[in-house]
Amino acid sequence: MKGTYCLIIEVCEDVKLKVGRLGQLDLKPGFYVYIGSALNSLESRIKRHLSSEKKLHWHVDYLLLNKKSKMDDVLFVIREDKIECQIADYISQKGDQIIGFGCSDCKCDSHLIYFKNSNDAHKNVESAFKSLDLEIKDLNYLLNLE
Repeated sequence: MKGTYCLIIEVCEDVKLKVGRLGQLDLKPGFYVYIGSALNSLESRIKRHLSSEKKLHWHVDYLLLNKKSKMDDVLFVIREDKIECQIADYISQKGDQIIGFGCSDCKCDSHLIYFKNSNDAHKNVESAFKSLDLEIKDLNYLLNLE
């Protein structure tokens, strides 16, 4: 299964996060939407993001393994082509971009967008997917595949 996903990550208190070549980022409490894609195995990629047992590989790994952050939700679409940049662009219009995060392989400014609350994060992810007339899936969908 191929697709594009949005991780909604809650940061519970101020975080000074050292992220590979990006250096130190100062993140404030709130909800961060990370936009990614998996054109090989979407299920495996999402499960990896949910795991606490992983090596630091992608920028988002640094955030996910930080003790002051936790996964709030995962929303995704099944799709053959790569649309993560379109989704990131749409979501970034309503939130605050963390410049350079998660976009070292494209020309986007960011694939991590900040929102003050969970409702705004969820609403904007759903709106981005719906703007392309895509059917949104969540973790329950993956659990039913097993």
